[in-house]
Amino acid sequence: MKTLQVIGIGAGNPDYITIQAIKALNSCDVVFLMDKGPSKDSLIDLRRELCERYITERPFRFVEAQNPERERGDVDYQASVQALNRDKQQVFERLINEELADGETGAFLTWGDPALYDSTLRILEQILASGAAQFDYQVIPGITSVQALAARHKVPLNRVGRSVEITTGRRLAAGQASDADSLVVMLDAEDSYRQLRNQDLDIYWGAYLGTADEILISGRLDEVAEQIQQVRRQARQTHGWIMDTYLLRKPQA
Repeated sequence: MKTLQVIGIGAGNPDYITIQAIKALNSCDVVFLMDKGPSKDSLIDLRRELCERYITERPFRFVEAQNPERERGDVDYQASVQALNRDKQQVFERLINEELADGETGAFLTWGDPALYDSTLRILEQILASGAAQFDYQVIPGITSVQALAARHKVPLNRVGRSVEITTGRRLAAGQASDADSLVVMLDAEDSYRQLRNQDLDIYWGAYLGTADEILISGRLDEVAEQIQQVRRQARQTHGWIMDTYLLRKPQA
């Protein structure tokens, strides 16, 4: 039987990787790297650095594959994500069937945690259900950008006895109503926080969390929204990509 390890590698700092993840890496013969193109070479480089630093107990090899792109622009979002995951499934099936021998263990390294806004687990379940490949797999949790954001700003995610909600920029832009005391927003490509500038809110924003390029901004939303937008735009131009997360909450009474 082939075995897969789906390993959460944290939000960007090599020190965020857990002891459990290190043990899982050292059980692997193959590490699969999904290449998202030249603008995101640093994401591949970090994965290579993690493996070369922490895999010390056995020889292993990297296998790279091109990560499919999601259709963007004026398209149906749900349909585009479904199409992307179908394309990824074909790539995963090929990697498992052609690059992993019986009795070997392979690893998929997921940014943050495999259970939060990542498609790997769904795709693997679809492969098993289709019968296109046979394998067992384990899931190793990781430190998410949500946890890293709170730690770097030195704030708790929740207030005593109150709720926390995690959502997307797309849902926030669509006018999502929430009664959560603390709202964490991920995957916001359109600076959706700007729509809430007239509300009495604090924001804790972070980009490239845990990396050498980390940027942190916090304050009253109406006072720092324009600064965040400008810094975010410049960072995206500089690096070719951006991953940011932010926490919104009403000021403490």
